[in-house]
Amino acid sequence: MPDQRPNVTLLTKGKDRRQQIPVAGLAAGAESDSALLPHSLRPRLAAIAPSVVEAVRFAGGWLFDQVMAGWDVTVLTAGEADARPAQILGARVADLEAILARRVRGSCLQGIVVRAELYASDARVRRMVDEARESLAEVRLWGEGWPAELDGAAGPVRYQLSVAARAFKAQALAAAAIPADPAQNTEEFRRTVRRPNLVLTR
Repeated sequence: MPDQRPNVTLLTKGKDRRQQIPVAGLAAGAESDSALLPHSLRPRLAAIAPSVVEAVRFAGGWLFDQVMAGWDVTVLTAGEADARPAQILGARVADLEAILARRVRGSCLQGIVVRAELYASDARVRRMVDEARESLAEVRLWGEGWPAELDGAAGPVRYQLSVAARAFKAQALAAAAIPADPAQNTEEFRRTVRRPNLVLTR
């Protein structure tokens, strides 16, 4: 019987490959990628950030709540990473560049969240996000530099973190030696297409 426990997969570019784990739930563009990108029966959400720490700071609470709701969450990051903050959120770690090199299709995702600057600066990231949008996935962005091509297609959303999400996010930030703000109980995004089975607001 397949393992139905929710989990987060964090993809990171780093020299220490011992903590890198194959990406759960993303479909590859070639059969040779099947061992790296196994199939998932759960709905799939990807987050794209410059580092694991940034993913935790700006979207960690929301990602944690999606995991608890049964989603298979993948955080793709191009920076070298300490896996501990990710592990506190239930994360696994793998390599963003390997995923981009294999041209993983954004259309295999039911949700995607990305830092706006990465969307603007990397054509491969734009392709993945745009494919997800075309397949009517939930798409969220955070950060400055809102892409001009998305003007009028998205609106702001403030996500209220669950009590558990606040606690686990604080512990994840502490593992990265970043103090958590006890008064911060929301995360802010710009959102395009709504998927009704995501935990969207509280």
